[in-house]
Amino acid sequence: MKNLTKKIMIFSMVGMMQVGVGAAISEASPLHTEDSHRFIQFDDRHDDDHWRQHEHDERLHRENERHRHEMERRHHESRWEWHERQERERQQHDDNLREIGALLIGIAIGSQT
Repeated sequence: MKNLTKKIMIFSMVGMMQVGVGAAISEASPLHTEDSHRFIQFDDRHDDDHWRQHEHDERLHRENERHRHEMERRHHESRWEWHERQERERQQHDDNLREIGALLIGIAIGSQT
């Protein structure tokens, strides 16, 4: 009698485990197309990306205007001083463009997540 009770309990547990595994597999199946598991995201991420893009464009425009102004020769500079200042300005402009480009990369990464 004791032996029969143990066997019934073991077979019952095995059966329950099989039912549990079967349910998990059926839920994970790609054929399971019930709409109740879809998530709807209610945020303004698109507007945020648009704002960031606008900020990027504005900063790029301001930097290009500043660079154009700085590259012009001043009336009191010698040719050598002007070339030295242009070289420093080119380096600063490249650094600023890299910083502005990083903002654009941030926008791209942020829109993918």
